[in-house]
Amino acid sequence: MSDESIWREYGTPLLRPLGSGPLGGEPLNGRTAAVKDLFAVAGFPTGAGNPRWLAQARLEPRDAWAVRALRLAGAAIAGIAQTDELAFSLSGTNAHYGTPPNPAAPGLVTGGSSSGPAAAVAAGQADIGLGTDTAGSIRVPAAVCGLFGLRPTYGAVPADGVLPLAPSFDTVGWLTADAALLAAVGSVLLPPAASPSPFTADPPRRLLSPDPPNERVLRLAGALGVSVVTTPVLSTDDITELLAAFRTVQAAEAWELRGEWISANPGALHADVEARFRAGAGVDSDSRKRAAAAIAGYRDKALAVIGADAWLVQPAAAGPGHARDATSAERDAWRQATLRRTVMASAFGLPSCVIPGTASPPEGLALIGPPGADHALLGAALVAGS
Repeated sequence: MSDESIWREYGTPLLRPLGSGPLGGEPLNGRTAAVKDLFAVAGFPTGAGNPRWLAQARLEPRDAWAVRALRLAGAAIAGIAQTDELAFSLSGTNAHYGTPPNPAAPGLVTGGSSSGPAAAVAAGQADIGLGTDTAGSIRVPAAVCGLFGLRPTYGAVPADGVLPLAPSFDTVGWLTADAALLAAVGSVLLPPAASPSPFTADPPRRLLSPDPPNERVLRLAGALGVSVVTTPVLSTDDITELLAAFRTVQAAEAWELRGEWISANPGALHADVEARFRAGAGVDSDSRKRAAAAIAGYRDKALAVIGADAWLVQPAAAGPGHARDATSAERDAWRQATLRRTVMASAFGLPSCVIPGTASPPEGLALIGPPGADHALLGAALVAGS
């Protein structure tokens, strides 16, 4: 249970519930959560997937908002789960702690950066994986580990007590092995469905697929009782330019937050991760403003196509996870292809729910809705998972 590639801290449980509620009573009795090592957990330091960072960290005086909310709802904290270094990766590999196992595809990675929580849930060592998603770090592990996952509407779940990577895009999300529990966590962490707009979004009347729909997409549409329309929400060139703008803003914000620490701790990060951070050091204010304006323009364009009555459906990642022993070039190629799938929800702050695949190795589908469609997406996951 205490595999270092999955857990930084593990208990039986590590922290007990603070109350009873939807995660502590029947039929969801005794639920446990694996908490990504970016969240404050009372009495423990936050390690951010890096030994140097951990050695310099203080003990946290209180739980992060989301951690406390889960405990108040009856969940115990199974442990603090590993993450890619400072959460700036999508592979789920960590040069210091190893690569967590992927029980659904043993030769492949778990995906990151919520790699530890995903591995814990996939291995049955926790019921809930609490993590973050900046560029795909809930959706990608869910897709390649055969799990359900939700990246909520940006800002829907408070990020108090969570170490940021790029605050314009950072989102608290979660993974589970079944749709009912995914929805139960949503009832705890999300604003109520009956609250004022935007959390009153209706289910879609149609699904928009950028690719000709395969049998799985058609089955999902049939289960939801909607039609499928093949149409690109953004063109291939638009996606290329959007991804470049997203990476510019993400890298600039990440360097702004962590550049001083990285410079003061040479060699603390793996070279690949440090290179991603250092890319932000060369982004000037004008380039950053232009990139932010480009994102806003593409957001308006995409939402005009999606409208109020449609969701986007597409693969959640660039196929299964890459091989655990992939070269740096192979990892980067998979990462870049995956980012093209994740970037719209990431850059535009849209909610996205992953429906796991049943084939081996798993390949999840992502449903992407307009802002505030979180509860409707969870409802769709219940239908798809039944």
